[in-house]
Amino acid sequence: MAKQKTYDEHSIKILEGLEAVRKRPGMYIGSTDKRGMHHLVWEIVDNSIDEIINGYGNYIKILLHKDGSITVADNGRGVPIGMHESGKSTPEVIYTILHAGGKFETDGYKVSGGLHGVGGSVVNALSSRMEVTIYREGKISQIKFRDGGHVESPLKTIGESKKTGTIVTFLPDKEIFKNCNFSFTTICERMQESAFLLSNVTIEVIDEEDNLSAKYHYENGIVSFVEYMNENKTAISKVVHFQNTKNKIEVEIALQYTDSYNEQILSFVNNVKTGDGGTHEVGFKTGITKAFNDYAKSNGILKGKDASLDGSDVREGLSAIISVKIPEELLQFEGQTKGKLGTSEARSVVESITYENMKFFLEENKETAVGILEKAQKSKLAREAARKARESVRKGGGKNNKERILSEKLAKATGKDYAKNELFLVEGDSAGGSAKSHRNRETQAILPLRGKVLNCEKASAKDIEANAELRQLEYAIGAGLGPDFDYRESNYGKVIIMTDADVDGSHIQILLITFFYRFMRPLIEQGMLYVATPPLYAIETSKGKEYIATDEELEERKKTLKGSYKVQRFKGLGEMNADELYETTMNPANRRLYRINLTDAAIAEKRIHVLMGDEVAPRKEWINENVDFTLEDDFRK
Repeated sequence: MAKQKTYDEHSIKILEGLEAVRKRPGMYIGSTDKRGMHHLVWEIVDNSIDEIINGYGNYIKILLHKDGSITVADNGRGVPIGMHESGKSTPEVIYTILHAGGKFETDGYKVSGGLHGVGGSVVNALSSRMEVTIYREGKISQIKFRDGGHVESPLKTIGESKKTGTIVTFLPDKEIFKNCNFSFTTICERMQESAFLLSNVTIEVIDEEDNLSAKYHYENGIVSFVEYMNENKTAISKVVHFQNTKNKIEVEIALQYTDSYNEQILSFVNNVKTGDGGTHEVGFKTGITKAFNDYAKSNGILKGKDASLDGSDVREGLSAIISVKIPEELLQFEGQTKGKLGTSEARSVVESITYENMKFFLEENKETAVGILEKAQKSKLAREAARKARESVRKGGGKNNKERILSEKLAKATGKDYAKNELFLVEGDSAGGSAKSHRNRETQAILPLRGKVLNCEKASAKDIEANAELRQLEYAIGAGLGPDFDYRESNYGKVIIMTDADVDGSHIQILLITFFYRFMRPLIEQGMLYVATPPLYAIETSKGKEYIATDEELEERKKTLKGSYKVQRFKGLGEMNADELYETTMNPANRRLYRINLTDAAIAEKRIHVLMGDEVAPRKEWINENVDFTLEDDFRK
């Protein structure tokens, strides 16, 4: 990436003031929970990354302080320190005026990952204090803010130095972010991903309170990223890596095939993840599918009348990283979240570069190419067999009418507004019977599950069709399976897992979540999958009965109780009366649901494969490192 010639006070353009951020923080950072608070870190880190991808700096350091504040330091050029045309110092403009920065003028940054353009000013608005120290022009300059962006100490010179860079320390406002603390693990996961995308850049994270540290540096960049994604999988190809630039768009791709049934494609634009894909992903998928089909036809693997391989078949077992860098004048996104690339030129550029390089790779690696194509053909046969089985059932067929008998287990919702309908997956016939008898029949459907379902980590669509419980679940939702799944066709706006609050119940939850992740992932991505949390306790007093969800809540409630009371511990859903089950766990007015979110696909893929795969050693190692065990039983009485 060529370095830009100018970046000074004249590069900074003011677009609008900073007024509504504290009133409506969710509009700028998404939420005021832990995710939103960490978004503040990403905004500051993105500024450091923008310096690096434009050719300045190679080091980022993040410090989590004991008082809850955090520091992000880099060795880039340093924020401009001259007076801005507005009459204020440039750092004051950058950190107090919304949409003020060098990314709005082409002289400052050729490529920018700061997609929202809010950066430091929003972080300042949502912080009780912020301190910015700048190393530039042989000086050390500093400006301090307090109470959401008010200048406490104007920009002043505090020393001399030949170094360059920017250090930002801020403390999130506890009135806005209640009961939130920075997570060392969350920050490390994000920074490791950034280090993969920035080859030969070092990112260090230090937690001063818990005395933890991590340092990330990858000379091979996204090649190392793919190796990391697949380190517990069996590879059937080497890592293929290529890059090129066309029409001002830089494309870098690394990919590898494994013996898995699943595909995992992560895409980035200017080093920021595009979680919803976009034109660059479409171009990649089109290019790789065309390359394999052309190779198969030219080498006689596909005969003249044979149908071309479907894209999902070609991508079975594929792990890929797509990283594109697009100049500001060509950058377009779809929607408010900016998680989906809309730049039309990116599709043809990525497709062309992918096709050319994959065609060359296949010609040079015949044995690997044939092996991948054999896998793709098996995938096609299994997918077609599974589809025929589903169609047969929908038309009333199926061996011994087993499917028709199974359908009697499902208590359907009568309402036709599918977005409002809810499907409860209930552990056991007993609890299922209770849930059926006390439910809102218009909007709530009940499907009892018997025992633990199939572990789908190593399952194919054909395996699902052969499993009675999962087949019934698939038909109940009615939106397809795997590549054919379309969340818009779902019969339910919410799918809710409702199991006992014990080890077996948790195991069933994990097995079901693995199934949804592998075969109905859009259900998770669209926020349609939930876990119900039945109460652990009921407390009876002279005033009546109340329900408690956790041990911690019970202990807190005991402190406020006066007189005699009785505590009942529920061991399972079946112990509750039908009306209790409805009021505590199913009634929208009282229930507590946890939505299953997919925030980091790479981490999710790796964790599920390690914890649900068939290799014991990696699972044992992860559990020993991340889970605290105790021999003490909280329920000795």
